[in-house]
Amino acid sequence: MSTAGKVIKCKAAVMWEANKSFSIEEVEVAPPKEHEVRIKIMATGICRSDDHVITGALVMPFPIILGHEAAGVVESVGQGVTSFKPGDKVIPLFIPQCGECKSCLGTKGNLCNKNDLALGGGLMPDGTTRFTCKGKAIHHFLGTSTFTEYTVVHESAVAKIDSAAPLEKVCLIGCGFSTGYGAALQTAKVEPGSTCAVFGLGGVGLSVIIGCKVAGASRIIAVDINSDKFAKAKELGATDCVNPKDFQKPIHEVLMEMTGQGVDYSFEVIGRTDTMTAALACCQYNYGVSVIVGVPPAAQKITFDPMLLFTGRTWKGSVFGGWKSKDSVPKLVADYMNKKFVLDPLITHKLPFTKINEGFDLLRTGKSIRSVLMF
Repeated sequence: MSTAGKVIKCKAAVMWEANKSFSIEEVEVAPPKEHEVRIKIMATGICRSDDHVITGALVMPFPIILGHEAAGVVESVGQGVTSFKPGDKVIPLFIPQCGECKSCLGTKGNLCNKNDLALGGGLMPDGTTRFTCKGKAIHHFLGTSTFTEYTVVHESAVAKIDSAAPLEKVCLIGCGFSTGYGAALQTAKVEPGSTCAVFGLGGVGLSVIIGCKVAGASRIIAVDINSDKFAKAKELGATDCVNPKDFQKPIHEVLMEMTGQGVDYSFEVIGRTDTMTAALACCQYNYGVSVIVGVPPAAQKITFDPMLLFTGRTWKGSVFGGWKSKDSVPKLVADYMNKKFVLDPLITHKLPFTKINEGFDLLRTGKSIRSVLMF
């Protein structure tokens, strides 16, 4: 029996208010409107950015269905949708690609104007929601909302992928992997023979290491205060591992001494202002490039010595690894299928969707790299 055009009742993890646990609830998911796609989510990853909403570090309206790193199958499409059909395997895109704004039309950027990252409105592009629970409207998250059996996204915020792709692995291409990998390859444009430092060895930090290695970096220094993360960093290509807790002096001085002049490229993949300035200070004073990959905490400001920039350093940000989402995600999935990079080492836990709260505990206690929830 077809569900197309009908409201679907299904399970979803609703976050009713900040700093609470997820509630598994029955929600109603409205059919897709014009230029929208309804997706049956098959696998979704747990990302620190979801937790940032819960703690208030990333400000979004409640109640909300979080989740933005996922893969699924098209259930039905709204009027005017021609590039997707029921049964297509897809990855939702938290950075859309409308194809019409300045970012989309130009070659320089990837942050489509239709994104909800800065706006944080928690609604579909038409200003309404497709989710209700117990008679209340529930907000969307970054136009994706994947902690639910079914979701609705705009057609500019979804990519069709290889039908043979294993969804429980390639879901990471929807956020964590692509973000780190692209920060190295697209944003920094790491060159063969260069030296890199990566601060923070979660799923995204490890993906930066994979990117640096693919780019041919000769030295990749992994930095984390949790030494348990070092074995995996080395497995994926780190040549040195440094724990700032092992030193009396500031970490940027340690890295300067290790490299002589500082690193060519540094990456902050934590989202802390103190590590952002340390990452800037540890790169070569004239042509060093430092990339901020971690989501910065709301309402925090940075103070640093402008002389660090005056000498020529470059300080950059990177969202979704600089990839134009709709163009790049299918290619990244194809690269995975062609074994250009691995995803398995990043996935440490697979849990049924109903154990979402356990998955977030694993993240907060540093016991997981990526946990993938299966439906």
